[in-house]
Amino acid sequence: VQLQASGGGLVQAGGSLRLSCAASGRTFSSYAMGWFRQAPGKEREFVAAISWSGGSTYYADSVKGRFTISRDNAKNTVYLRMNSLKPEDSAVYYCAAQRRGGWGQTRDLMYDYWGQGTQVTVSS
Repeated sequence: VQLQASGGGLVQAGGSLRLSCAASGRTFSSYAMGWFRQAPGKEREFVAAISWSGGSTYYADSVKGRFTISRDNAKNTVYLRMNSLKPEDSAVYYCAAQRRGGWGQTRDLMYDYWGQGTQVTVSS
């Protein structure tokens, strides 16, 4: 599967953005999905995950209550709605698809396919 992330940009602290990740292929619903982010000089970190049907979600503590992951299997797309953004949310955000193991993996090595990343910059 190929993933294409979009929706990043520059936003002021307290603002919102919605990231999208469009997947190719007809097997999108067989993949659990996740969002990760990587800031300059830091390791890539888990942000959120969603199950195959979209009925279950899981978040990193740092974004819980502010970010919402969702998916539309009819559109082969996963979303990340980000509210109340903080400067520390600035990073390149990546979507990823996972088939191995249970959904909700927080380690990036458990994901099989990755999008190209989209930059999110939050100004103070």
